[in-house]
Amino acid sequence: MVVSACLLGVACNHRGGSSPSSRVTALGAGYRLLPVCPEVAGGLPTPRPAAEVTAGGRVRTADGTDVTDLYRRGAEQAVALAVAARATGAVLKARSPSCGCHQIYDGTHSRVLVDGDGVTAAALRAIGLPVCSEEDLEGSGVLPWTLPGA
Repeated sequence: MVVSACLLGVACNHRGGSSPSSRVTALGAGYRLLPVCPEVAGGLPTPRPAAEVTAGGRVRTADGTDVTDLYRRGAEQAVALAVAARATGAVLKARSPSCGCHQIYDGTHSRVLVDGDGVTAAALRAIGLPVCSEEDLEGSGVLPWTLPGA
C-alpha cells in the first residue's frame, strides 16, 4: 500500500511538518505500507513554498514559479514504487497538489477547493491503482474498497 509519508509522521510537507493519521498507521497491521513523499522524490526541498494545480494543469507557487516538472517527476517515482512493490492501493494526503484525491485547491492560492486529483493521485489512478485520502478511511483504518483476496 503506497502511503503519503506525511501521514505516517515523516516531516516532509511544504511547511516542514507532518500530518500523522492513526487510521493510516493502523493499516500497517494488515498491509505493508510504502511511504512516499512525491514532492521530495521529485526534488523539492522541505520546507518549500505552497503550490497549487492551476486550471491549465500546471503546478505553481503563489509567486508564479512553475514547479510542474518536479511534481511530475515525483509522481513518476511514486508510480515506479507502486509497480515494483505490486501495491494494491494508495492512501494519500487530502487536498495536496501531489496527493490530493477528490478535491484540490484551484490554483489561485485563495483556499478555494475544486473537484480533481493532485498530480500523483492522477498518475496512480492512471495505472489502475485504487486511491483514497486519509479522510476516506472508516473507523480505525478500514479501506473504502475491497482488495483482491481480502
